[in-house]
Amino acid sequence: MDRLENLDFCIRYLLRQNDVETDIPATLAEKQRLLRALENIWQPQQLSEEFLQAQDAELQTQLQDKGVVGLEDIATSADTPLLWQGDITRLRVDAIVNAANSQMMGCWHPLHACIDNCIHSAAGLQLRAECAEAMSGAECPPVHPEYTMGGTTYRHAFTSEARITKAYNLPCRHVIHTVGPIIPDGVPTRKQEEQLADCYRNCLGLAESNGCRSIAFCCISTGEFHFPNRRAAEIAIETVKNHEFKDKHFTVVFNVFKDIDYDIYRELLSKD
Repeated sequence: MDRLENLDFCIRYLLRQNDVETDIPATLAEKQRLLRALENIWQPQQLSEEFLQAQDAELQTQLQDKGVVGLEDIATSADTPLLWQGDITRLRVDAIVNAANSQMMGCWHPLHACIDNCIHSAAGLQLRAECAEAMSGAECPPVHPEYTMGGTTYRHAFTSEARITKAYNLPCRHVIHTVGPIIPDGVPTRKQEEQLADCYRNCLGLAESNGCRSIAFCCISTGEFHFPNRRAAEIAIETVKNHEFKDKHFTVVFNVFKDIDYDIYRELLSKD
């Protein structure tokens, strides 16, 4: 199959699994958008090897089109933490951090621009399947609040909780998912500030215990969760710099996407 035929196969497969009817568009970009939308709404179920091979072929081609960025491409010195502005799904590090919701299975809104959606869409459905297994299995303690979807009982994660998974079609080795505090009024309490700090601590602990030597943090809890950008950056930098790393060569990257966050992190990091 050529690329367009491969995309058509993936789309038809997920249309059946999602019980959705729609015409398959003609152009490459439109097919990619439809595939991503179908993956965003996909509820965990068995996937065929043929589909996974076809999906992975497309996602690997998309990664090649975007280009992979390694630490050697962004490190201007041996100092850490580093600051890099761009798409976190391009980074070749040991682990990237995903700002997850409490379901920890990715964003369910088709084509949403949040980092949770971007990471899951670039990784492939294997990531949602692994997350779903973790949130429905014995490793998720019964004290977590429960809900049912598709006949399966899942549990919500607590604020500041972190879990590590494989990365599948991403260039990193692992994804660490953490649930940051939600600040409806944009004014965090002391408890919520500590919860955000715990997100960073828990992610670093998971990374180190799983043999990672580098990690890229997104701006946890900003954006959709409304944590003030500057205060979130102050907490992130302070927490990372106060962490007692087991490996003195461990590398931390603060990954930002928006100009406002880049300006804030650059200012704060330059003060030290």
